[in-house]
Amino acid sequence: MEMCIWECCELLNEVVDDSDPDLDEPQIQHLLQSAEAIRKGYPDEDWLHFTALIHDLGKVLLLPKFGGLPQWAVVDYNNLAYNTKNGIYSQGCGLDNVTISWGHDDYMYMVARENGTTLPSAGLFIIRYHSLYPLHKEGAYMHLLNDEDKENLKWLRVFNKYDLYSKSKVLVDVEKVKPYYLSLIEKYFPAKLQW
Repeated sequence: MEMCIWECCELLNEVVDDSDPDLDEPQIQHLLQSAEAIRKGYPDEDWLHFTALIHDLGKVLLLPKFGGLPQWAVVDYNNLAYNTKNGIYSQGCGLDNVTISWGHDDYMYMVARENGTTLPSAGLFIIRYHSLYPLHKEGAYMHLLNDEDKENLKWLRVFNKYDLYSKSKVLVDVEKVKPYYLSLIEKYFPAKLQW
């Protein structure tokens, strides 16, 4: 399927994430609330604003035209199958070499990478690992991180504050902020993407 980023954002008007007890608004409001909050906190980091806008676009997998996957398949829950310190991995191997449960995060990461995004590695890291709470909340898996992962984790922790704590019943005026985000879409992605 081919569509632009903003079309995908608008598709999320049809999605309410059952795993998110803090917000019963469509996901586009969560995306914009996160992006606008981080824009205020980090006004010079447009890549971070844009990352916040697209971080949950993988939730389109919940929609029938994308397979209508159940919530549990799109939003990852705890999987204790590899519950040892290193499991099958070596210390410092880097998260790119670690198999992690697949969900909306990894789907959007793959879409971004395969469509040639120009987001910095920290943006892709945020998209891919923002639901890996044991890492960024509990400090798990630190022994598997390489140096680039450690740098990117700093940005993920910044992002996480805005992802989890920017939810509000005060809705963002989509038409008011749309031109800004359309300019970022043009900066970081081609006009149409393969989903």
